[in-house]
Amino acid sequence: MAGEGDKKPVLEMVQADGADEGCVTFVLHDEDHTLGNSLRYMIMKTVDVEFCGYTITHPSESKINFRIQTRGGLPATEPLRRGLNELSDVCQHVLNTFQARVNEFKERQEQPME
Repeated sequence: MAGEGDKKPVLEMVQADGADEGCVTFVLHDEDHTLGNSLRYMIMKTVDVEFCGYTITHPSESKINFRIQTRGGLPATEPLRRGLNELSDVCQHVLNTFQARVNEFKERQEQPME
């Protein structure tokens, strides 16, 4: 059984020597196209993002190489952080809306028919 110290990081930052902060590859472990495509969409809405894309290294590996290039000296970590927060907000909105509709449906089912 693996100990807590053996746990893989969820996110790694890979940056070429001498590259600026606006050109970074992030490695997201234990993720797939579900997060990759949604996050890419959210990040590409940022005006200062020049390129955003991801690759799945191999079908048997559950990790994403996520590349962000920005303009104007913006660190690539900022669009990533903003994209994750916005995606979380969208998911929370969908969850809240779904739960409200389920509750409305259940209430209608419990009311006697006229």
